[in-house]
Amino acid sequence: MVERKSSKDAHPAKSSSTSKLFVLDTNVLMHDPTSLFRFEEHDVYLPIFTLEELDHHKKGMTEVSRNARQASRFLDEMVSHMPNGIGEGIPLHTRSGGEASGKLYLQTEAIAMDLPPSLAGGKADNQILSVVMHLGRTHAKRPVILVSKDINMRIKARAMGIPAEDYFNDKVLEDTDLLYTGVQELPTEFWDKHGKGMESWQQGGYTFYRVTGPMCQSFLVNEFVYQEGTTPLYAVVKEVKGKAALLQTLKDYNHHKNNV
Repeated sequence: MVERKSSKDAHPAKSSSTSKLFVLDTNVLMHDPTSLFRFEEHDVYLPIFTLEELDHHKKGMTEVSRNARQASRFLDEMVSHMPNGIGEGIPLHTRSGGEASGKLYLQTEAIAMDLPPSLAGGKADNQILSVVMHLGRTHAKRPVILVSKDINMRIKARAMGIPAEDYFNDKVLEDTDLLYTGVQELPTEFWDKHGKGMESWQQGGYTFYRVTGPMCQSFLVNEFVYQEGTTPLYAVVKEVKGKAALLQTLKDYNHHKNNV
């Protein structure tokens, strides 16, 4: 059975069947306070237990505590700018700089729903699941999705037939292969294109090469460059000037001469 205290309490609009309603677990806000603004045209819903857990984690100097405080500040600012109440939801457009066009809904009504006997009714995670179940039934034509960083929470949700997703939108790049690694393998024809006019000398037990060619402009100082083969090269870029670069060889500690 579902119990409601007041029909004036905040409740997601049913007018749109295309936009989704994302219910956020507390750990999402503690992981990324700006997650409130990361769901584009879709709406966001915060259960009362999410707000209570957020409040419990505000004290301390850890990153989680700082994130909890920042999320609370965001919420306080948005609620403060709603003089007519939050019953129709809080528009996210202005606060997100135009990135989000949906609304934020806060649970301000009592929701009681029967949970499976295997789930303890007093546990916050299970109460959040009951809220998602309630929203799923009252918004049958609209996708209602739980978002949580807790894998066990997502497993429980799916076992109950509740759509659940992890939160990834805080990543600047989804594909970590695009991130700079600091390591670059030289092509097999490197010396053919960069060996003309090369200078080399020995100093302090290292070999230095001053090379010129098209690849030198893309080198970064302190970048590690290498080339495998019959005459392997392992070096660090010490200097870059236009199309010229200075490479310093590194000791190969796998070789018996440099055995530690």
